[in-house]
Amino acid sequence: MDKITIERIKTAHPILRNKLEKHYIECNNLLPKGVRLRFSHVYRSFEEQKALFNKKPKVTNARGGQSIHNYGLAFDYVVLLDKDNNGTFESIEWNISSEWHRIVINYFKNKGYEWGGDWKSFKDYPHFQAKKVDGSSYTWRELIKLPKIKDFNGLNYPKL
Repeated sequence: MDKITIERIKTAHPILRNKLEKHYIECNNLLPKGVRLRFSHVYRSFEEQKALFNKKPKVTNARGGQSIHNYGLAFDYVVLLDKDNNGTFESIEWNISSEWHRIVINYFKNKGYEWGGDWKSFKDYPHFQAKKVDGSSYTWRELIKLPKIKDFNGLNYPKL
């Protein structure tokens, strides 16, 4: 497995962390040899989100506090390829319609995650976020108002 992703999963909201690691491993095992799943972002601070919002060209419509990443309930992914068969996985597969992306997208959607590629406006193809137990979506407006809990990693999360 990808050690970078495993470390990033440790920043996910405590209620999601174990399930997300299990799902990451299962999905990664569905990919063929020479193809690896990596989570490029999981938790993102309000400051990191603000910097991303101000980036040009525009990559997000979410200001600091307005992204589900800011609460540890979302992740972005990339598909890495080992084109030289040397175990380095240095090439990123950007073609969202590739077989490998379809495997990742179908897997996480079937596990109940919301996919940013299904959004009506500002499609966010590498983005997934957790849903509530009832299947509805979390909103930043409700998450920002919740009391916070501090986890062992020093990060604050909404008390769900």
